[in-house]
Amino acid sequence: MWPSLNNKTTIPEPRHCLPGRAVPLELPGTHYVNGRTLAGPYPDGAERALFAMGCFWGAERLFWSKPGVLVTAVGYAGGTSLNPLYEEVCSGKTGHAEAVLVVFDPKQVEYARLLAAFWESHNPTQGMRQGHDIGTQYRSAIFATSAEQQNIADGMRAFYQKKLTAAGFGTITTTISGEVPFYFAENDHQQYLAKNPNGYCGLGGTGVTCPLA
Repeated sequence: MWPSLNNKTTIPEPRHCLPGRAVPLELPGTHYVNGRTLAGPYPDGAERALFAMGCFWGAERLFWSKPGVLVTAVGYAGGTSLNPLYEEVCSGKTGHAEAVLVVFDPKQVEYARLLAAFWESHNPTQGMRQGHDIGTQYRSAIFATSAEQQNIADGMRAFYQKKLTAAGFGTITTTISGEVPFYFAENDHQQYLAKNPNGYCGLGGTGVTCPLA
């Protein structure tokens, strides 16, 4: 018996996760919105950020519209299964969260500004859910790609917690960790809301701003 697999709000142990597959999913060559190379190589000097904040469709649209963001892509991160499928992630048996890869030019937009958009655009106090979307794949997480990013994220979490507490919200459940493998999602999910303008968007913040100070 694997009791953890029956609870989609508990991340399964690696030994209980689906194996996935060795071959990555086939991707389109370019970003549907801006035409840039989706999976790289990226321009010299570009940096990568990786966020999980609920359903990745709306989260990706949030970031591709930001000045200084070069490329966005949706995928899966933080779990065990290799190159998982969407249905496998939704089963709760991969350990992955729906995540957004953000490739940005640090000369045009600083990481802290992207983090502010992350904090303000979802509710980071809800644990394994965002609104009506329930499951481990909807958890809030920051996967830092450098020690500097992790330090900034830790500091902003502490700062934003004070703002949320003052507004009557609970404890932030967002996990902050170092870099993890990012597995690109299927083509249908890439830039989904550009292809389907009336599609579902689950983003919903708390209304509490996150100044950069």
